[in-house]
Amino acid sequence: MVKKKTVFVCQECGYESPKWLGKCPNCNKWNCMVEEIKSPQEVTFSNMKFSSTPKSINNIKSGEYERLDTGIMELNRVLGGGIVRGSITLISGAPGIGKSTLLLQTASNIAEKYGKVLYVSGEESEEQIKMRGDRLEFLSDDLYIVSEINIDKIQAHIQETKPVFVVVDSIQTLFKESIISAPGSVSQVRETSNDIMRIGKSNNISFFIVAHVTKQGELAGPRVLEHMVDTVLSFEGERTGELRILRTVKNRFGTTSEIGVFEMGGSGLKEILNPSELFLEDREFQKEGSVIIGIMEGKRPILVEIQALVSETKAVIPRRTAVGVDVSRLNLILAVLEKKLRIAFYNCDVYVNVVGGLKIEGTFGDLGLALALISSAKSREIALDNLLAVGEIGLTSEVRPVSFCDRIINEAKKMGFRNIIIPDRNKEKIYSKDINVIGVSSLKEALNKVF
Repeated sequence: MVKKKTVFVCQECGYESPKWLGKCPNCNKWNCMVEEIKSPQEVTFSNMKFSSTPKSINNIKSGEYERLDTGIMELNRVLGGGIVRGSITLISGAPGIGKSTLLLQTASNIAEKYGKVLYVSGEESEEQIKMRGDRLEFLSDDLYIVSEINIDKIQAHIQETKPVFVVVDSIQTLFKESIISAPGSVSQVRETSNDIMRIGKSNNISFFIVAHVTKQGELAGPRVLEHMVDTVLSFEGERTGELRILRTVKNRFGTTSEIGVFEMGGSGLKEILNPSELFLEDREFQKEGSVIIGIMEGKRPILVEIQALVSETKAVIPRRTAVGVDVSRLNLILAVLEKKLRIAFYNCDVYVNVVGGLKIEGTFGDLGLALALISSAKSREIALDNLLAVGEIGLTSEVRPVSFCDRIINEAKKMGFRNIIIPDRNKEKIYSKDINVIGVSSLKEALNKVF
């Protein structure tokens, strides 16, 4: 009989140690080492169907063109055009954010168009899934539901059903009988993920796997889980609000800069094809400290409102709070305003918020953020009506050009903006008679033309 080996495994990063440690030496987390029984496993490759002979790269058919249409344009956009056959996609998000609802809609659409789809749930019974599905407008007859957590039995269901698409909700509930540890442990997550990858790649079946998140909002489980899958999606939003944003963290078959915008309603998730209309519903009520900016999310231009509140404080260390904006970027712009324009913020609390819950990436909103901060600090409204600001701010207070400025201006035209302030170097390449395009080269020039 094979002697069983006991090891202590870090539940954060998967580090193994022969004895218990209070602090993991790999990820520096405390009280995360859990005892697990590890027995040697015989590795067999009899079921693997991969070719054993090398092929010329020009003779290999690319899977880029073999994609499944999810029936949801926003999800297709984030995935790069659809679900690649045989791919493994991991989706994470806070509890109650709408992951299961999104996957149930996707599974029903794929089943209606391509054939059988299997929805495996380890957290809900078939009746609970059916109750949630009744809220949706349509469910396909080829959508099959099973409540199971044993990966070996799930494999048997897949071989019997022969689906084109499988949803696993969630990976933390699955277990393998040969692994002597609780579901959700590092060993179970690693082994069940290996089995799912083997089933998907050998049978050309696409998988969507739901994963839990930690209190900090990070993906729970070992880091190796993210490396194994082809695509990692993050579903964000407030449970009390209606807006949901789907982001790509990793994508082997497309870009990672696209986002999908959804609105949670009584009949499921609804696509928002024009997010600018949603983010700018109240733009006619702009006051001091409010500026509309244009940003790029992948290939999509989005217009959002950024608000700033500057309030004098008696505290020794003033507060800097930013929602939707990188705090380090905010501190950089405040330093430029103090040094170059002599506007004091050292005795003021500064609060910045991006309306709608969108998180701004990049430097597209630097100029708009600076104008909003000055407007609130000076208690002055912006003189130009329907103003849109786009531009990056350098450490010497120069306004630097940004990419895709022409796309942002075209989006501003559709939304009815009449005045757009952009960097001078961007204006040289833009010719428009419909709107007033203002080019600036420095922050001081921008203030003279805006206020």
